[in-house]
Amino acid sequence: MTNEETINRFYAAFQKLDYATMQSCYTDDAVFNDHVFGLLDAAETRAMWEMLCKRAKDFSLMYGNIKLLDEEYTTTNWTASYLFTKTNRRIVNRITAHMKFRDGLICEHTDAFDIYRWARQAFGLPGLLLGWTSWMHKRIQKQAKEGLEKFMNS
Repeated sequence: MTNEETINRFYAAFQKLDYATMQSCYTDDAVFNDHVFGLLDAAETRAMWEMLCKRAKDFSLMYGNIKLLDEEYTTTNWTASYLFTKTNRRIVNRITAHMKFRDGLICEHTDAFDIYRWARQAFGLPGLLLGWTSWMHKRIQKQAKEGLEKFMNS
């Protein structure tokens, strides 16, 4: 499978909340990183996608602008729209995925987005006032990691 085919397979599965197919797009030693969860190993990455898919409310996803930078590296733009279950607020998150591939599978995946914009949408006034601070970023990440750990242990 080519890198572009893997990207299409991954995001088409995400659109259907098919976490098992998403999980199969990663190598056994893959790593993931973003502003909310921080750095995750392969097991944590697979569990994160399962958790997000199972908890998704009023979810839609669009993706495109796939750029094959070379044989290993790609970027893809994607936008997720969903209800953030903790506050029941609408999130529209515009993300650029940076992926590295090995043998047609994702071995490194970083999702880059505006965490301040996300925090404003997720938390309203507290996000507006504090969403730009490192304190708030650390708090968001701590809660996300704890939620993921709890999900993995259940």
